Amino acid sequence: MYNLNDVLNNGVEISSSGTTGEPKMVLRTPSNLRACIDVAIDAQQLTKRSKVLTVTRMTHAGGLLTQTLPAHSIGAEYKIQQFNAYTFLKDFNNYTHTFLAPAQMTALMNTKGFKDCDLTGKRILGGSDPVSWEMIEAFVGKGAIVQPNWGMTEIGPIAINIEFSDLDYVRHVKNLCPNEYTIMGDKYYCDWKIVEHELYVKGTTSIYDDWFPTGDLVTLDMSSRMYFYKRKHQ
Repeated sequence: MYNLNDVLNNGVEISSSGTTGEPKMVLRTPSNLRACIDVAIDAQQLTKRSKVLTVTRMTHAGGLLTQTLPAHSIGAEYKIQQFNAYTFLKDFNNYTHTFLAPAQMTALMNTKGFKDCDLTGKRILGGSDPVSWEMIEAFVGKGAIVQPNWGMTEIGPIAINIEFSDLDYVRHVKNLCPNEYTIMGDKYYCDWKIVEHELYVKGTTSIYDDWFPTGDLVTLDMSSRMYFYKRKHQ
């Protein structure tokens, strides 16, 4: 377990998932962490009254940087525990925010308790892999605020996302989404451009100074919502 005060003061190395090549350790300096924290607080409306339940690995950006370190930095309550699909919904009763990978969202949807659960007002950031429309509709249907999120260890855990809290809006955007694409978002926390369908990004949360080719092939709709199709070399 990290000492979060040490992380804030000295920086930290976190493990990449291997999306952009072989898994590696990525160094984030204190100033870079501050940039990631500021984005996370703004993107998710985190306040001192927020309560974060972390159930993803703290050695990765999703566990450490999306909510846990931001919550710690502003004095908000947080708890770190291993994910258990059969107890999570009960555990989450007293919390306002969590981050879930799609595999975890699917596991929860398959539990008996999901049918009658009430997630009204709870904010769920989803990422690491593409978040499907089925997952979005399922959790928004339970009252949750769902934020499918796109990011990378190298360029920041929160870079592009969209917020859904109404099923009508979910279905409106879904109808605009090209077949076999998944939503990335319409809120941009980085500079971006598309070169021959490939997304390039840069910004204060990136560990690189120049434009970074993500390897993700994307498209836009008329409202500048971005959708992901596939990895460039798949």
